[in-house]
Amino acid sequence: MLASSSSGNCTFIGAGRTRLLIDAGLSRKETFNRLAGIGEDPEALDAVLVTHEHSDHVSGLIPLVRNGRLPVYMTSLAAPAIPWEECQPRLETFQAGSGFTIGEIAVESFTIPHDAIDPVGFTFRVSGVKIGVATDLGYMPDSIKWHLRGCNFLVLESNHDIEMLKVGPYPWSVKQRVMGRKGHLSNDLACEYIAESLEASTATLVLGHLSEQNNHPEIVRLVASQALEHRGLARTRLVVAEPRRQSEVFEL
Repeated sequence: MLASSSSGNCTFIGAGRTRLLIDAGLSRKETFNRLAGIGEDPEALDAVLVTHEHSDHVSGLIPLVRNGRLPVYMTSLAAPAIPWEECQPRLETFQAGSGFTIGEIAVESFTIPHDAIDPVGFTFRVSGVKIGVATDLGYMPDSIKWHLRGCNFLVLESNHDIEMLKVGPYPWSVKQRVMGRKGHLSNDLACEYIAESLEASTATLVLGHLSEQNNHPEIVRLVASQALEHRGLARTRLVVAEPRRQSEVFEL
């Protein structure tokens, strides 16, 4: 995870000779620097997949794909929200809920409840391993729980602590948006999913997209550890992706 927070999101997945980015919420320079920092050649990227059009997920997209070499995968409804007049992208549109293959990686998309045009999460399958990425969602409907079944590695949002959000600096209208059913997943809701639905197949659980104003990594770590204990998943490794900090490299 090159970045995971309200200030920028970008995740790298590599398998065999296939290299993907999920979202492009960092500058082109910073994205390239962080890729180089994990020994990856930015010029070897095969595609960028975009979950939705909010700036913390696409602020670096245009500079990244301006030369038209790197294809961009977005839903057909969300794609027009990007100012493509600044470049000539190789645009590959799809319908939310559909699947496709990029190189050696099979991709499945699914709709998420968020206040964007047509937001999606993704699962990825390669060599018998399933990876799930679900952030920017106001709650966990059964449909998403179904898509995340059987994940060996899961990235899940744990955006805010309810009490910190209530007393925090945001205007009340923004607080209502964040807490709403098309906002962001709270620590409580993330832990409810962990305690009731997370499967033993999930060897590594990464909690990300933490709010810098309304959450703290140690709070997330404490409550999620308790939820894992309640679920009886002592063998599941818990990682908290801290804001503005690149994660370790996970090898599956």
